[in-house]
Amino acid sequence: MNANDLREKTVDELRDMLASLKKESFNLRFQQATGQLENTAGIKAARRNAAKVKTILNEKAAAAAE
Repeated sequence: MNANDLREKTVDELRDMLASLKKESFNLRFQQATGQLENTAGIKAARRNAAKVKTILNEKAAAAAE
């Protein structure tokens, strides 16, 4: 997930993407708690991708406020 690609998306698309990333993060944490998670790096990747989306959303909000 590239920040430049995220900047090209609309706010609604970013919000939908953030919701799906949060669901993915929850599912990965649930799998880890039950011992079913094989790729533990997925948790870190999901958290980082959600943070990227939040950052771009905040940038867009700040630009709209000006």
